[in-house]
Amino acid sequence: MMFSYMTHLSCSKCSRTYNPDTVQQLCECGSPLLVNYDLKKLAKDFKPNELLNRNHDLWRYHELLPVQSPENIVSLGEGVTPLIPMNKIGSDMDIAHLYMKDEGIAPTGTFKARGAAVGVSKAKELGVKGLVMPTNGNAGAAWSLYSSRADIQAVIIMPESAPAMIRSEVASAGSHLYLVNGVISDAGKIAAKAAADFHLYDVSTLKEPYRIEGKKTMGFEIAEQLHWETPDVILYPAGGGVGLIAIYKAFKELQKLGWVGSKKMPRFVAVQAEGCAPIVKAWKEGKRESEFWPDSRTVAFGINVPKALGDFLVLQAIYETNGYAMAVKDEEILKEQKNMIRNEGAFICPEGAAAFLAARKLRKTGWIKESERVIVINTGMGLKYMNKEDINLPVLQPVESIESLPGLP
Repeated sequence: MMFSYMTHLSCSKCSRTYNPDTVQQLCECGSPLLVNYDLKKLAKDFKPNELLNRNHDLWRYHELLPVQSPENIVSLGEGVTPLIPMNKIGSDMDIAHLYMKDEGIAPTGTFKARGAAVGVSKAKELGVKGLVMPTNGNAGAAWSLYSSRADIQAVIIMPESAPAMIRSEVASAGSHLYLVNGVISDAGKIAAKAAADFHLYDVSTLKEPYRIEGKKTMGFEIAEQLHWETPDVILYPAGGGVGLIAIYKAFKELQKLGWVGSKKMPRFVAVQAEGCAPIVKAWKEGKRESEFWPDSRTVAFGINVPKALGDFLVLQAIYETNGYAMAVKDEEILKEQKNMIRNEGAFICPEGAAAFLAARKLRKTGWIKESERVIVINTGMGLKYMNKEDINLPVLQPVESIESLPGLP
């Protein structure tokens, strides 16, 4: 058996093909490239029960990943995050089978570790010595740490308003960190020029084809954790939307392999904030691409993306699965986040809270049925945002005692 069953890269719009053994960025038409595999051969060579003897990391699916030699793998043990029943919140929402895929326990604290692990590993295999990326924060932290492990120089450009803890992650990894007085689209322009000026590998969202491959392992894991069954609904907080695109790609590949027991696809829900909702607007208008969202802002910093390069792929996944796109208010996001922490003990990030909030709203409208199996992706740990939390705590003097505790006898 081959370590990877990758065959070629193809354009997501015009279907032009490319060689995966050399550095590739976008297609000549300007669209993202996607990785293709020989699924017919893999279906004959490999059965899912053989995964039982594999390591518990995302590389257990290496035949469906683009790294062709195991010696090029750069890993921190990423992948195989838990699928946790949310019984109390599910009961409150009237969703009998509500689960959280918790990416907050991943290395670097977010699902971005998946894309960085595979992206950096493939960059190492291709002989890359330096890379550049714009980021809202978490992707930059992940790619910085994995690049450090791979001895690749990373140049990271992020908005000045990114959470302080995330900025510290990048700086601590030894990356060349630059802050920009603007949003991620402004950082993207600076990154593109730096890539040209210094001959760097541009790993901006979907400008290289391998980040999506790491993130699609969330889909493989969901299917495996459900004993190769397909959930009814998957809710995802979408900024660049790569995670949603990736999970959709994973289920399409699993169907072709015959590994999932149903030909139905999950209904995908893209969740955005009202202060930055270009994909929601495009979906409501029945469009195939979004428009740039001016003056974007939200407390869910990771989904503050005014215009995603892969927006048409996100919308395609929604349309083809009879899914939904929803925008939610910042104040409701923070309320739902606290609700999750206090009732389920799950310290989720604001982006994850936005997805849970959308599930609540879609159940109220009846779009989600009470008996359906619903998966919410929590994309990261809430602790990364605590520098923005305003908590007033009582301070006792050494001679004082606690006089009363509300809620206790």
